[in-house]
Amino acid sequence: MSPTERAPRSKAQAAPKVTAAAPRAKAASRAKPKVVAPHSSLGSAHVFLTGGTGFVGQAILERLLSSHPDTTISMLIRTKGSTSGEDRLRSLLRKPVFKLWRERVGDAEVERATNERIRIVEGGLTSIPPLPGDIDIVIHSASTVSFDPPIDQAFDTNVGGAIGVYEALLASGSDPQVVHVSTCYVGGIRKGVVPEASLTHDVDWRAEYAAAKDARTRVEMASRQPETLRKFINESRAHHGKEGPQSVAKAAEAARVAWVQARLVDYGRTRAESLGWTDVYTLTKAFAERAAEEMWAQTGHRLSIVRPAIIESALSHPFPGWIDGFKVADPLILAYGRGQLPEFPGLPDSILDVIPVDFVVNVILAVAATPAQRGVPEYFHVSSGASNPLPMHRMFVNVNKFFVDNPMPSGDGIIEVPVWKFPGDRKMERGIALYARRNELTGKWLERFPSTESRRVRIAKVEKTRDNLESLRNFSQLYRAYVQTEIIFDDRRTKALNASIPDALRSDIGFDVAAIDWEDYLQNVHFPSITAMTRAFQSRPAAAEREAKALPRRTDVVAVFDLEGTVVDSNIVEQYLWVRSAGFRKGAWPGEFARLLASVPGYLAAERRDRGEFIRAFLRRYAGMTVERLERVVKGGYSDTLLRHTMPAAIDKIMEHRAAGHRTVLVTGSIGTLVEPLAGMFDEVVASTMHQNNGVFTGYLDRPPLVDEARAAWLRQYAEQHGIDLANSYGYGDSHADLVWLELLGNPNAVNPDTSLSREAQRRRWMIHNWKRGAHNGVESNAAPVAVSESSEGVGD
Repeated sequence: MSPTERAPRSKAQAAPKVTAAAPRAKAASRAKPKVVAPHSSLGSAHVFLTGGTGFVGQAILERLLSSHPDTTISMLIRTKGSTSGEDRLRSLLRKPVFKLWRERVGDAEVERATNERIRIVEGGLTSIPPLPGDIDIVIHSASTVSFDPPIDQAFDTNVGGAIGVYEALLASGSDPQVVHVSTCYVGGIRKGVVPEASLTHDVDWRAEYAAAKDARTRVEMASRQPETLRKFINESRAHHGKEGPQSVAKAAEAARVAWVQARLVDYGRTRAESLGWTDVYTLTKAFAERAAEEMWAQTGHRLSIVRPAIIESALSHPFPGWIDGFKVADPLILAYGRGQLPEFPGLPDSILDVIPVDFVVNVILAVAATPAQRGVPEYFHVSSGASNPLPMHRMFVNVNKFFVDNPMPSGDGIIEVPVWKFPGDRKMERGIALYARRNELTGKWLERFPSTESRRVRIAKVEKTRDNLESLRNFSQLYRAYVQTEIIFDDRRTKALNASIPDALRSDIGFDVAAIDWEDYLQNVHFPSITAMTRAFQSRPAAAEREAKALPRRTDVVAVFDLEGTVVDSNIVEQYLWVRSAGFRKGAWPGEFARLLASVPGYLAAERRDRGEFIRAFLRRYAGMTVERLERVVKGGYSDTLLRHTMPAAIDKIMEHRAAGHRTVLVTGSIGTLVEPLAGMFDEVVASTMHQNNGVFTGYLDRPPLVDEARAAWLRQYAEQHGIDLANSYGYGDSHADLVWLELLGNPNAVNPDTSLSREAQRRRWMIHNWKRGAHNGVESNAAPVAVSESSEGVGD
């Protein structure tokens, strides 16, 4: 059955009735609020809408266009870069929420509505241009959608935005009915029934706003103190030193920015908790309500505040399951489906107050059509907990059933979801901390050993566990107030408003939450809609499928190969030993080996710090060797040894690139003489050269080795001089030092990567290859050589 054919869903007659607790029964005994019956239409009202590009705003705009055809809509839309407000509107009207309306009215009416019914007001909440003086209704639905934004951003959007709206309205001369969209959770941390009434706090919201705006300046200054910057630099050097100094600086600055962000988030969270709110989102929404009351209602205007609970996908309009991106509860649901939440600290009897978005829109428009008295604000809870509660344990049963029946894919198998036992907050935190410590110790132990295919798999498992634990911590912290709440939102005024709607219209524009069948809504509407979006993201081809595709024939791309660990399974230390063993007297060999062994700790330390430092230090061992002798050794047994250590998969890939017309380049920080046996496989070899004096190597390079950032700079210049399209070119490297040039290419490949590169390649979803040494018939020791370019000269011809 298509979305348009589905009937509105209602609770089955046999569904169990939950008996109300004593506080709810007492509340029900109070006098019913008096509600004026709403109009069936908003007539020819001029509506000013903020937040029209957001989730709720889109649904409001769609209802105005489809069900209130005589209205005129002024929409506040920000420009984005060079994209005008009108262009953003046209793009917005192509979204799924408007699909059925577009199909019903046709292209001509859509164009007429765009040009005549909708007026663009280009600006932001804190920079609203002059508004017309004939506005009848304002629906202020714009706000931040994050629970945990930095404190200044939360205040600017929610509080500053409300101030901007009411200042613009006061300046315009309009006297509209204002529907201010808030949230049920503005009351803060509390228990019991929350009435549909003004909040009772006495916090100076203006002083809090001023402090929040000043917070960023104070935190930014703290982040630039020398002791703080040194910490960022040292940490970045430890993790990114092998990439080069600019990478270290870039990482240090990114760490500073992240520190500022985290501090400002903590400022907001802590200040909210200190004042009795769950988070900075609910705190600033509460202050926005107070701004609306003081700036609008108390100056003799009409104000209604609508407080939705947790807004999720549509029950029936515009079609069942419509949702625009993941909403409040969805990340938690999907994390469970992915197996990332083995347990959760919710209270099993806590009410998860979910409400479909179309119910929220219907309430907003009904309130808009029923103006409040001047100077006397009205409040409406759009919630389900009082009339049709969905306790956490019932929600879990539904989530578990759905993912048991519809498991999410994982590679060639499926993900088995856990069974929650709701162990409680403290017990769960202790368990997470213990598991995290064990996982970190495992990771540190694995990183002490050389990278192998099996070890990379184990490290990837450690990384995944770390990510899952971090997600679990974040979810626990973020959702704690919503899954451990003991609040019931009184909705008597909203129910009375629904009852006043004519019977003939109630099935379309009504909002009777008691009629929602939660099992049907969750199993057949909401869960399928959000998992469909997730699986769409997972539809990309698997790595094996991407690798199996034939390379496109092109002459404007390059395939750049690193040498050590990528094309050959050796390094410059082994190559040196091959050279020395070819000409050493047997009696001299033990002494040389002992000296080399004694130098190993220093070489390892240099390699960890900087690849170039290691190459310079190690190549000093060639000091005193004659050029003629090295060339003779390379042409002899060294050549056969190097070819035996060349990996067949690398040879196949090089040949594949050459067959496709790609330019193949071998780049190494080692000296060119040592790679001459492989030169015939490539169009070009770019290597270092060692300084010589009268035919004897001095041990010094002519120019700095071509590694990390130097190789990236060379690659950019090479592409410019040869007309190479880097976005479609290929790169193959094995070391963290290769990251900085691999990321310049559209097709980066990590070959037998070290731990750091493997971690980054997995995060970026790069191809990862496990190439091994073995026999290959395609390479002979007498392969025809090509000219070896010196990296000291920049770009080879």
